[in-house]
Amino acid sequence: MDLKFILEAVLFSAQKPLSIKELREVFANAAEQAEGDETARGLKKVKESELTEALEGLAREHEQAQRSYRLACVAGCWQFVTQPDYAPWLRALVGHKTRPPRLSLPALETLAIIAYRQPITRAEIEQVRGVTVDGVMQTLLERGLVQQVGRAEVVGRPMTYGTTAVFLEYFGLRGLEGLPAADELRRIAVQKPETLVTAEPGLATVPPEQLTEVEKGAGEGDPKSDLLNPKSETMSKSE
Repeated sequence: MDLKFILEAVLFSAQKPLSIKELREVFANAAEQAEGDETARGLKKVKESELTEALEGLAREHEQAQRSYRLACVAGCWQFVTQPDYAPWLRALVGHKTRPPRLSLPALETLAIIAYRQPITRAEIEQVRGVTVDGVMQTLLERGLVQQVGRAEVVGRPMTYGTTAVFLEYFGLRGLEGLPAADELRRIAVQKPETLVTAEPGLATVPPEQLTEVEKGAGEGDPKSDLLNPKSETMSKSE
């Protein structure tokens, strides 16, 4: 039995899009439940690469057949979807699904910057756009299109942002590699803050200029006492 036809039957009957991991679980469960079915047992440990190759081949066949539906991969999950040309009749059958309001132009601009430059801090986004993005970022976070992905390794450790699976679903993308080319956006220079510098292991980090002052005064006294002395010049600068 051909692997791609098994996948076609599974996806046709599925109530939701399925990822490669979920499909592998289906094959593993089928092998355990099958009694005397050598085909099911033989596909118990099917490889991800084999599934991906079979799915892509099946998608090409459906595309070439020019039927009213096709197999698509959106946000890493596979599903059968109808062609947009048949939307009026499907809306008449199942009704119109209420979608969230469309994103404003500022929100789309901010989202594009995050998508192409992620992970990126809010300050870096504002450098590219030239305006503050507090309200826009709140909207994108509430809609689930972006999320916090970590902290930048710079002074202050600001939060960095990236896109989500909801972003891929919203724009019908298989992955970030499906984004259209935007070389001009990627070429915009963004001035990054200075990276963190540690004076000694175990000590709090200090700005580079303070570290230089401490190194110069190493012969006159203990650097540790200079950093911890509230009356010292280096401490007053950090305050």
